[in-house]
Amino acid sequence: MNSRRNIDLACSFIRDYVSRAGARGVVIGVSGGLDSAVTAYLACRALQPKNVLGLVLPYKTTDPQSLEDAELVIKNLGLEHKIVDITPQIEAYYQKCEEKADYLRIGNKAARERMAILYDYAQKMKYLVLGTSNKTEWVLGYFTLWGDMAAALEPLGDLYKSQILELAWELGVPERIINKSPSADLWPGQTDEEEIGVPYAEIDKILYLYIEKEKNPTDIIAAGFNEDTVQRILAMVRGTEFKRRLPSFLQLQYCQEPLI
Repeated sequence: MNSRRNIDLACSFIRDYVSRAGARGVVIGVSGGLDSAVTAYLACRALQPKNVLGLVLPYKTTDPQSLEDAELVIKNLGLEHKIVDITPQIEAYYQKCEEKADYLRIGNKAARERMAILYDYAQKMKYLVLGTSNKTEWVLGYFTLWGDMAAALEPLGDLYKSQILELAWELGVPERIINKSPSADLWPGQTDEEEIGVPYAEIDKILYLYIEKEKNPTDIIAAGFNEDTVQRILAMVRGTEFKRRLPSFLQLQYCQEPLI
C-alpha cells in the first residue's frame, strides 16, 4: 500500500512541478540502472511518454548490459530517445592532461558531462531535467557534486534505496534490472555496495534510525548493528555534509560606501 501511495505522490510531484515551471516535459538520463528505470516509469505515468525524452549517454567503459537494460526500459515505455556517446569529449579533455587520470576522476568527469548534455537538451526542448537520485545516496554523499545530483527535480529524493525496490516491483520494472547489483557504472566492474562495503538494506536501516528516529550511534549499535559498520556509515554522512549544501558565500556585515 505504501508503494502505491509513494507512486501517486511522486507522479503528482512531477506533474505539478513541470506545470508550475511552464515546461513542456522532462528529459532523463536512462542508464539501465534501477533508479533511472523507476524514475522513467514514474515520468511516463505522470506526463505520458510523449512528454519524456530519454537520453542514453554511454562512455567507452560502460557495461554492455547497462546499455541493453536502458534499451529495454525505452522499448517498454515507448520513449522517444537519443544515444549520445560521451567518449570523444572525455578523451579529448584527458589527452591534454600531463598525468594519467584515475577511474574516479574520469567517472566524475563523465557524470558531469552527462548532466551538461541533459541540460542542453532541456534548454533546446523547453523541458526540465528530471533527476534519478535517492535518499540513501544523498545522505551518504554518494554522488558526484554538480553531476548526477544537478537536476531540476528529484522524485526519488526522499526515498531510501530499499523503498525504491518496492516501487520498481509495483511499477513493473523488468526483473533483471531489479535484481542486478546496483552500480553507477563509473568504471569496469564497479558496484555501489562493494565500494561502500555495506549492503543497501543494512545502510537504509541504520540511516532510518539515525535520521527518522533520531537515534544516536550507541542506540543504533544496541539495536543489533555492527559498531564498525555504524561508525563507517555515520562517518560518511558527516564527512559529506558540504556536498548537500549550496556554495558558501562570504557575508559582509556592512559596506564601506553606500551602493545607492
